Amino acid sequence: MANKEALRELQKRLASRLQMAREQAPARSWLAVEIAGHGFLLPLDQSGEIFPATALQSVPHSQPWFLGVANLRGQLNGVVDLAGFLGLERQGARWLQESAVRDAGRLVAINTTLHPNAALLVDRLAGLRHPAELQVGEADPNAPHFVGRQLTDDKGRTWYELDLAALAADEAFLKIDV
Repeated sequence: MANKEALRELQKRLASRLQMAREQAPARSWLAVEIAGHGFLLPLDQSGEIFPATALQSVPHSQPWFLGVANLRGQLNGVVDLAGFLGLERQGARWLQESAVRDAGRLVAINTTLHPNAALLVDRLAGLRHPAELQVGEADPNAPHFVGRQLTDDKGRTWYELDLAALAADEAFLKIDV
């Protein structure tokens, strides 16, 4: 008899938790990256695969921040130096060269559902972040439309949310020719 009561109670608790999970909006999680000494949060649902920096085929007459084209798992992707695109100066500026490309950082592909066939060069991966770990700050009114909220972690580090869908649709991002 006691086992039946315990089983019913367990079923009620599970049903209640499932209902709560359906009603709550899914929390956004981010991939934290460092770019030119600044922290950025890339939404996981908008990010694609992470690759080591690889040899690039340069594209003549392109913007300085457009580094070239890379073959990433059989798919050609344009590679964008995100620091250069955002106008951020790197400390001890290091530019991609054939000999130094492997030490240059990581490539984070933009999710293929956003259709840009692009990868972003970032200096360093800093792990995953969850909303519960961050305090929301104010958005910078002078920031580009694809840079969202400013968030602070428990160590006092400032992170900027980067909307990759808005970036992939940005006119300046899509115009790689000079």
